[in-house]
Amino acid sequence: MNTPVPLPEDDAASERGRLDVALSVVRKIAEHAADHTAGTVRTHRRLAGLDLGEAGASAKVSGYGEQVDVRLEVPLAYPVRITDSAAAVRDHVRERVQALTPYRVRSLDLSVSALTDPTSRRD
Repeated sequence: MNTPVPLPEDDAASERGRLDVALSVVRKIAEHAADHTAGTVRTHRRLAGLDLGEAGASAKVSGYGEQVDVRLEVPLAYPVRITDSAAAVRDHVRERVQALTPYRVRSLDLSVSALTDPTSRRD
């Protein structure tokens, strides 16, 4: 039977290297987390009668060191209690960013970009 070979003590996790995660990846994680929070919706985009598809949450991320600042624009379902939905989005985005990246969310600003009744969608 094979026995595991112990690693030398100088091979600690902090000495093996580090993981760099681009802020563009953090932005995608934040947008995905926001889009998958209860109470958020995707909105139908049109310009001059042309169908431009759907849009969900939009994020901007900046940061320095191990902390990031996130600005989110999120469309919410109507009718909805905005304060409850906004709190749920903030909590979910913060949790996912901090679980999937080495960053801590220092600030998270949220703007409601639209209130949309998901039952009245036109196809």
